[in-house]
Amino acid sequence: MQLFSSNFKLGILGGGQLGKMLMYDAKRYDLHTKVMDSNQEAPCAKLADEFIIGDITDYDDVVSFGNKVDIITVEIEKINTDALLFLEKKGKKVFPSARTLKVIQSKSDQKDFYRQHNLPSSRFKNYSNLDELRNNFENDNFEFPFVWKSSRFGYDGKGVKIIKNYDDLNFSFENECLIEEKISIHKELSVIVARNISGEMKCFPVVEMEFNENSNLVEYVMCPANISNDIEKRAMQIAMNTSEKFNMVGLLAVELFLTKEDKILINEVAPRPHNSGHHTIECCMTSQFDQHIRCVLDLPLGETEILIPGIMVNLVGENKVEGNVIYKNINDIFDIPGVFIHIYGKKKSRLNRKMGHITIVNRDIEKAIEIGKKIKKEIKVIS
Repeated sequence: MQLFSSNFKLGILGGGQLGKMLMYDAKRYDLHTKVMDSNQEAPCAKLADEFIIGDITDYDDVVSFGNKVDIITVEIEKINTDALLFLEKKGKKVFPSARTLKVIQSKSDQKDFYRQHNLPSSRFKNYSNLDELRNNFENDNFEFPFVWKSSRFGYDGKGVKIIKNYDDLNFSFENECLIEEKISIHKELSVIVARNISGEMKCFPVVEMEFNENSNLVEYVMCPANISNDIEKRAMQIAMNTSEKFNMVGLLAVELFLTKEDKILINEVAPRPHNSGHHTIECCMTSQFDQHIRCVLDLPLGETEILIPGIMVNLVGENKVEGNVIYKNINDIFDIPGVFIHIYGKKKSRLNRKMGHITIVNRDIEKAIEIGKKIKKEIKVIS
């Protein structure tokens, strides 16, 4: 099949910033893209060859969209998987598969999956609701503190709580949830592994992440991670094993805990381009977005070596009341060598909304980190 400069259509469900960055590489290859999102002002709207207003969680909208493209991929997990399964049965190519997405949509199912496939993760217990948790967690031998999570669709720090005592369970939640043993974390790492239809796999270099304690959002992503060669090899092997067990096609971002005893445990995974891979645009021979396109089209995977070390700084809304976005002091950093600014195109800022990122590259990773943390203090996303 002729993919480039042809009638071939790549369908993308979700029109956010990840889709926007996918568009850049799709445009470079002259791939015809069709995107569906419910927001008419989504970041992809101006870049896609066809942009459709529709609900990616609605069965009929997803089926209608899928029937009009050649391959379907996603830039967010919250998709109607029943519709994708129907399309697959009709012979439509969906990457990642509906079955893989369905498992990953549920944190409880994810944890069961790790246990069933002997993939390392923290001890956990699933509950049908919060009342069942309150009545049983002591019998299940969980001690304070532990981590509570909503089973479905928690993201960017939402749907996660540290439970320090019984009073912390005094909130309302009627859906499935789980608790996890609180790990003594030395570092938080991420590995993005690419796997194409033919089963070829490649990992991007392991990165180290620092999170904001209040929002639980990633604040910095540093490449390469400051870890030993042994830990890097083990982290990559765990990521590749996980991708293979999921029979993944596309990118799988594997977030990991490195414990103080140098054990590596899977925290969560994301079946798409990921915030922990934005630096690859400037830092690596192939970007995560280029690699994702190669995966779903079953093209040879690109090389993933680091061209230059760097740090990615997230730009998130700091204003509690939603309003028109202002990037305070951003003009002051344009003359700093090695600075690359990415604005996602969201007109409205609100508290903790991801609005953009900045990558700083430098032959000396410590210098890049120093500049990145200084920039983080200066740039304010407000309204």
